[in-house]
Amino acid sequence: MSDESRGFHKPVRRPAELFDRLFAADDPAEVSRVAHSTAHALLARVRADPDGQVVDRLVAFTDQHGIDDIAELWSRAPAKSLPGALWRLYLLQLMIHDDPRTAALLYERGRAELASADEVIAGAPTPAGPDELVALVDQILRGLFEGDFAVALDRAAAFCRVQASGATHLADDYEATEPQRASTFTTRALRLSDYAADLAACAALWRRDALS
Repeated sequence: MSDESRGFHKPVRRPAELFDRLFAADDPAEVSRVAHSTAHALLARVRADPDGQVVDRLVAFTDQHGIDDIAELWSRAPAKSLPGALWRLYLLQLMIHDDPRTAALLYERGRAELASADEVIAGAPTPAGPDELVALVDQILRGLFEGDFAVALDRAAAFCRVQASGATHLADDYEATEPQRASTFTTRALRLSDYAADLAACAALWRRDALS
């Protein structure tokens, strides 16, 4: 584990700057096996008997425990896999919970600039303030366990595309006056775009019963 990650203690809220960071693994093959088996077992167990309290605990997991427990299992899984999809959804949730005001700013800017159906697919209200964005990402995560898994992934992908659009345009706004801030938004946009593509691919694989 990196020096950066050793500086945190559970339970902890991760700052948005650590979005998509990687964790080391002593035995990648064993970590991959455990990641896949735990992800499939968790999803099968909860979807077979979606007890409300269990789902509530899963949705609130990162608030209570931070991200280290999940990271140790799922962060190194392939992007187009079940543990990879779950990891990205939990990171997305963590990013929104950690800084909902920035998330709302990016979403509203992206919605204004992006000529697509993504805002409709994501399902955010208009306007989407910080509280609404937190509720939306929790609702999307809940959909993984209670509803149509592929639809939840598609909603998350659409959400990421709207956020990425907002981050891209804000980066352009700050390029001339605050280049460091512009760079931060550019990095966020690229990561969100990558996550959107990964989650959309996972949704397609799930529909073909091919998401391993």
